[in-house]
Amino acid sequence: MKATIRPAQNRLPLGSPREVPQPSPSVAAHYELIHGDAFEWLKSAKPKSIHAVVTDPPYGLVEYTSEELKKRRNGKGGVWRQPPSFDGCKRQPVPRFTVLDDKDKEAIRLFFGRFSRLLLPVLVPGAHVFVATNPLLSDFVFGPFLASGFEKRGVLIREVHTLRGGDRPKNAHEEFPDVTVMPKSCFEPWGIFRRPIEGRVQDNLRAWGTGGLRRLSKTEPFRDLIKSCRAPRRERAIAPHPSLKPQAFLRPLVRSSLPLGKGIVLDPFAGSGSTLAAAAAWGIHSVGIEWNPEYHAMGVAAIPKLAALDV
Repeated sequence: MKATIRPAQNRLPLGSPREVPQPSPSVAAHYELIHGDAFEWLKSAKPKSIHAVVTDPPYGLVEYTSEELKKRRNGKGGVWRQPPSFDGCKRQPVPRFTVLDDKDKEAIRLFFGRFSRLLLPVLVPGAHVFVATNPLLSDFVFGPFLASGFEKRGVLIREVHTLRGGDRPKNAHEEFPDVTVMPKSCFEPWGIFRRPIEGRVQDNLRAWGTGGLRRLSKTEPFRDLIKSCRAPRRERAIAPHPSLKPQAFLRPLVRSSLPLGKGIVLDPFAGSGSTLAAAAAWGIHSVGIEWNPEYHAMGVAAIPKLAALDV
């Protein structure tokens, strides 16, 4: 699918100190949301055709099997923890990765090994990859990227308070009221990788438009810590995907992934299209691939609505 989106009205002057710039109404973007398999798409993609990647892959693969998604819908648990209600407010289920065994973890390592190997030749030199993970499984994601030839450029910390972790011992919470089984998760790590540049950064910028990250303003560099909330209710109403990321978090991330503001951003695991919506709001061209027909259909409807939001 291809579409043209008119971004939201600009609220802040570009380059205002300590402020993240907002989308400009004078630009339009094309996006393409493909229903298909990301690996098959990468196999046939044109070499050196993608300038940045911003993606939230299936963290543990297991949670997005049809069986586990059915459990999530029915409130039966499985990998998806059904959090309690507080003050009449029902929380969204969250995946719990402590249930994964060694076989599951090896499958994750192999998955990201294959993904990173297929991705590398599709990127232009100096292209950055932002890939979401979590504190328990990040080693199984980062290692394969390094083994495939990517440079690690850092870890972006999305500071967000979730309901994962912090629990007392199961079925013994009264016996051990002062014990927490594991820390309550307050951040989400995003690995930052780069395809090696050609020559110096300035040479790569001139040749490919990549190699660095776009600053927030003339006085503010891009930083590796972003305070974030959960996706707001109005965004979840538009795109009720289990792993929806808020536009307020994705938009500065997508913008900074293209240092000169030119190129194509790819999300190989597009879900409901929130990355494509963030790119469209900036007038940035993007491509997304999603294999799940339900989420693909959700994205077709959701992308223009998410892109039009004033966040």
